[in-house]
Amino acid sequence: MCGIAGWYRRGGKPVPQGALVAACDRLRHRGPDDAGYLTDGDFGFGMRRLSIIDVDGGHQPIFSPDGRFAIVFNGEIYNHPELRRELESGYAFKTDHSDTETILAAWLRWGDDAWTRLEGMYAVAIWNKLDRRLVLARDPIGIKPLFVTEQQGGIAFASEISALRALPEHRFDLDPEGADDFFCFGHTLPPRTIFKQVRPLEPGHLLHIGAKGQARIRRFWKPRVEVRRGISEQEWVEETRSRLLDSVGKHMLSDVPVGTFLSGGVDSSAVAAAMARNSSAPFKAFTIGFPGSPRDETDAAGRIARHLGMEHLVLPMQPQTAADVLPAVQAAFDEPTAATSAVPLWYLSRTAAEHVKVVLCGEGGDEVFLGYNRQRWAQRMARWKPLIEAVGAGGLVGALPELPWRKWNYGRQLARQFTEGARLGDGYERFFAAVFITTPAVRERIYSRDFFDENRRRDTIEQRALDHFPADDRRPLSDLQQFMLGDLTVHLPASLCQRLDRSSMAHSLEARVPFLSHRLVEWALTMPVEMKLKGSTGKYVLRKAVEPWLPEGALSQRKIGFQLPFADWFMGGFSDFARDAWRSSGAAELGFLDPQGVEQLFDEHRRGAADHGRILYAIAMFSCWWAQQGAAPVEAPDRAAAAGS
Repeated sequence: MCGIAGWYRRGGKPVPQGALVAACDRLRHRGPDDAGYLTDGDFGFGMRRLSIIDVDGGHQPIFSPDGRFAIVFNGEIYNHPELRRELESGYAFKTDHSDTETILAAWLRWGDDAWTRLEGMYAVAIWNKLDRRLVLARDPIGIKPLFVTEQQGGIAFASEISALRALPEHRFDLDPEGADDFFCFGHTLPPRTIFKQVRPLEPGHLLHIGAKGQARIRRFWKPRVEVRRGISEQEWVEETRSRLLDSVGKHMLSDVPVGTFLSGGVDSSAVAAAMARNSSAPFKAFTIGFPGSPRDETDAAGRIARHLGMEHLVLPMQPQTAADVLPAVQAAFDEPTAATSAVPLWYLSRTAAEHVKVVLCGEGGDEVFLGYNRQRWAQRMARWKPLIEAVGAGGLVGALPELPWRKWNYGRQLARQFTEGARLGDGYERFFAAVFITTPAVRERIYSRDFFDENRRRDTIEQRALDHFPADDRRPLSDLQQFMLGDLTVHLPASLCQRLDRSSMAHSLEARVPFLSHRLVEWALTMPVEMKLKGSTGKYVLRKAVEPWLPEGALSQRKIGFQLPFADWFMGGFSDFARDAWRSSGAAELGFLDPQGVEQLFDEHRRGAADHGRILYAIAMFSCWWAQQGAAPVEAPDRAAAAGS
C-alpha cells in the first residue's frame, strides 16, 4: 500500500526532483516505510510505501529487465502469486514476490488486457522511457483513488489532491458545481472534484498520454447484470459460501499482521468468520462503541468475536470525542466530506494501526447483496406507485401539520420522502433521491438565491440520473437492478471507498474489502435479486451462507454499522460545535449558503420539528474544510464571493 504522485510536464521542460519529493511528502501517511523517485527529463514520478508484501524487496519504482519501463503502484494484487507463476517463463523477475513487479510483467505480456486479470485494488502508473508515454490505470471498483490535473500543457497525477497542490505552476479554483454536489450528496460526484482543475480517473478506466496530443481515456471494465436462472437456493448458498471463503482467503495475503473491523452486522461478521475458517491463527477484531446509544453494537460484536476466538478491542466514542476529532478527520480528506461513518472509521483506524498494518472490512456487502434499507424502500415505492398516483396521496401527506412531537415530525418527513420517491420514473431516479442528503426544498431554503438558480436544472433527479446513466446506454433491467447499479457505480466509489481509504490511510493502515473483488462482483451480478432481497430480508443468501459459522441469533438484529447517531447528538452539545464551526470558518462568505436559512435548520432540528442531522453535519464538515484551506492557496469563485458580499 502506497501513495503515488507524478508530473509529465512535457515540452522538454525538466521536472525537478524536489517537486516530486514535496508532492510525495504530502503522502507520507500513506507510506511511512520507504520512498522512491524517478526523474527522466520532462517526466518524473515517485511514491511513499507502506510495506506489506515483499517487505525487503519491493522498493519502488521497479524497472523492467531492459530498463525501458518503470512502475509505481498503490494497492494490493491478491492473485499475484498465480499470475507470477504464469509469467515466469517469459519474464526475468528481480524481486522475490513483489506484486508491483508482477503488474509490470503482466502489462508487458498482455498490454491493457492485463488490468482485468488483476484481482485487487490498485492505482498504477507505468512510464515508457523510450516512447515517452505514460499509462495510468485504476481498479474496476474504484477502491484506490487516483486524481489527475492537466495544466500548462502537462499532466500531473496523485493518490490525493493534496500532493498535486505541492507542485509548482498549478492552480486550484473552487468549483461551484463541486460545492453543489457536496450539499446534495455529502461528497462530490465524478467527473468533478471540489476543484475546477482536478478530476478523478474513474474506476475501471485507463489513461494513455504521449509527448504530444491529448490524453486518451478508455473504460476497460463495466459491471453487467447477467442473471442466471435454474439454480436452486441451496446451490446459491453453497456458491456464496465458497466465493466468500476464496475472496477473504486471498485478501489475507500479507507479510505483516492482519486484523478486522467488526461492527456486529452481517457483512463484517461474514468477513471475520471467513477469516477464522481460512486460518487457525488468532486475529484482532476492532469495534467502535456508542455508550448509551441504541446504535451501540459492542455486545453483539463481542459475542461474535468470542465465538470465533478473536481478541476483541472496543473503542467507545462520545459526542464530545467526535467533536474533538472532527477537524482532524476532515483534514484527512482533500475535499469536504459528510460521510456519516468517516469519524468512527478514522477513530477506529487510529487504534487498529497501533496493533496491525492491515484490516479486512465488510464494505461492499450492501451493494453486492442488497442490504441497504433504501433498496428495500425503493422496491416498496415501485409497488405502491400506482396507488399513490391514483389517490393523490402525496398531497394528503404534504398537508400533515407540524406537531410538538419529535417522532411525529420525523415520521411526517419520511412519509413525504416515500410518496415523492414512489412518483419517480425508475430505479435510477429513486437511487439519486435516496442518496440526496437534502431535498430541493431544503436546498432552496439554505442556498443563496444566485447559487440556487444556477443549479436548479442540473439538480433535478431526472437530470442526475441521465448524466450518470444516459438513456441510449441503458439495458432492460428491473427498478431494483437499476437502483443496485446506482449504488455500485456511483455511491460506492464516490463515497464509501473514499471514506474508507482516507480514514484508514491517515493512520498508515491498509483496509481491504473482500466483497469488492471485481470477480466476486461479476459473479454476484448473475444472482437473481430475489435471492438477495427476500421479502424484507436483505442479503438473504449471504445470511444463509454464514449463519452456521456464527452464534445462534447473531444475524437477527437490525442493521446499524459504523454510523454516528446524528439525530440524537444534534439535539445536544454537538449542535453547538457544528454551529460554531459554521460561524467561525468564513464559509458563509463564499456565497453558496444563506446564513439565515442555515440558522433556521439548526433551530428546527433542536426543537424536533424535522431531522436535519445529515445536512447540519455536512455544513459543519464543509466549514472545517474551508477553515483548513487558509494554509494553502485556493481561489474562491468570483461570482460566489460577489453574491455573498
